[in-house]
Amino acid sequence: MKLLLDENLPHELRLLLSPHEVFTATYMGWSGIRNGQLLARAAGEEYDAVVTLDAGIEFEQNLQALPCSVIVLRAPSNRMRHLLPLLPELLNALTTLQPCTLLHVG
Repeated sequence: MKLLLDENLPHELRLLLSPHEVFTATYMGWSGIRNGQLLARAAGEEYDAVVTLDAGIEFEQNLQALPCSVIVLRAPSNRMRHLLPLLPELLNALTTLQPCTLLHVG
């Protein structure tokens, strides 16, 4: 699965999402891009999902017309100590993720 980590997540997280192909918004040169445009770009580059901490994304986007899946991590912060406990659930969710859906992890 091809995943895009939003800029609000640490780069180290991508290394823990093996065997998936994971890129960061910063690496792609997409820092500062707003959610709707970010999702459109991700879909255009054939990403299967965008992983973010931005819980507001579901209220800003038309969920019936998502161009790719969105996974919202529910954690107190973007520190690895808060994200690591979510990894098993996230990896498990990726095995059954349906196209163009919103999923909460945590």
